[in-house]
Amino acid sequence: MSEVLEVVMVLCFGAAWPASILKSYRARTAKSKSLFFLCIIEVGYLCGIASKFIGGNVNYVVFFYMLNFVMVSADVVLFFRNSRLDAAAEKQHV
Repeated sequence: MSEVLEVVMVLCFGAAWPASILKSYRARTAKSKSLFFLCIIEVGYLCGIASKFIGGNVNYVVFFYMLNFVMVSADVVLFFRNSRLDAAAEKQHV
């Protein structure tokens, strides 16, 4: 039962990432994003994954941690893309 509750927790945390990724892709700006925040989330998911391996409790829940990590990583990639787009737009206005 604890694994099911853990999956629900990870799914709840991960439910917002597809919308965040889509918003980042469409917005084409990094002005409303925090790289620091995204990195904190990434570290949290890495710690969750590591705890499963260190504790010898590797099960299907790890997949959901990894899925969330990949989604946040996609948002980080979009942050850097959008930062470059912001810099290019700034050069055009100067």
